[in-house]
Amino acid sequence: MFWMAEKEMEYRVDLFNRLTQTCFDKCVEKRYKETELNMGENSCIDRCVSKYWQVSNIVGQMLGNRPQM
Repeated sequence: MFWMAEKEMEYRVDLFNRLTQTCFDKCVEKRYKETELNMGENSCIDRCVSKYWQVSNIVGQMLGNRPQM
C-alpha cells in the first residue's frame, strides 16, 4: 500500500514539474520586462494549467477503465 502511495506522489510531482515548465515556456516572455506577470501571461498560464489538468484527468479516467492484464 505504501508503495502505491509513493508512486502516486512521484506521479503528481512529475506532473506538476512538467505542467510548470510547459506553461512557463508557452506563456512567459523570454526577456523579462517586468517583475510581475502581466495580464496576458497570467491569462495564458491560467488557461494552460486548466487544460493540462483536464487532459490529465481524462487520461487518468481512461487508464482507470482499462481492463487489467
